[in-house]
Amino acid sequence: MFKHLFTSMNEMLDEVAVHYKAAAGVHKQELEEKLHMLKTMSDTFIEEWLLFEEKLACFYRDQQPAEALTDVMQTELGDVRSAEFIRGQGYYKLMMFSDAIREFTVLVREQPDFTLARLYLAMSFLQKGDISDSYGHFIFLSQCTQNHQIKAISCSAMGCIQMQEHNVDKASEYFNLAFQSDPSSVEPLLEMGLCSEKKGQLDFYW
Repeated sequence: MFKHLFTSMNEMLDEVAVHYKAAAGVHKQELEEKLHMLKTMSDTFIEEWLLFEEKLACFYRDQQPAEALTDVMQTELGDVRSAEFIRGQGYYKLMMFSDAIREFTVLVREQPDFTLARLYLAMSFLQKGDISDSYGHFIFLSQCTQNHQIKAISCSAMGCIQMQEHNVDKASEYFNLAFQSDPSSVEPLLEMGLCSEKKGQLDFYW
């Protein structure tokens, strides 16, 4: 079913691409609405999880005493109030992904274990269309982070990428890894009726 969804999205995008340049007036507006819908659908899953992780990081910083956080958690969440992070986050929200990549690349180079910054870097590459660079960072995050939410986001992102490449079995594997790390991370899939939970595993309908 998920495969059919991406097939339909690709077909709609192909249709828009064929007619977009010559379109005018109402027809042009209809095509732009389709483009907006496709962009929204493609961003929905990962974007919501990313915003949640950002909110979670701020909660830990604001509500918990510093000594209550483990050294690992302190390192992974990093300094979300640093000038570099704020600039990178601002560029990301403005969809200036090349600039966001520049800021987060510096942060990750200086603090390799700052996984929240690396997550933004991976998402910036993904949004820019640099799938290979994005995928490499998601793999790193999924293997190295001790933060369950970050691992789930990374695995879910790789699952979505594999679905777009029509690698259904690999996508199912990554979505199951996300489910094991944080069951709430795949709630959109469950709510859309694309899978169900059976004995601690996801059963997909594609």
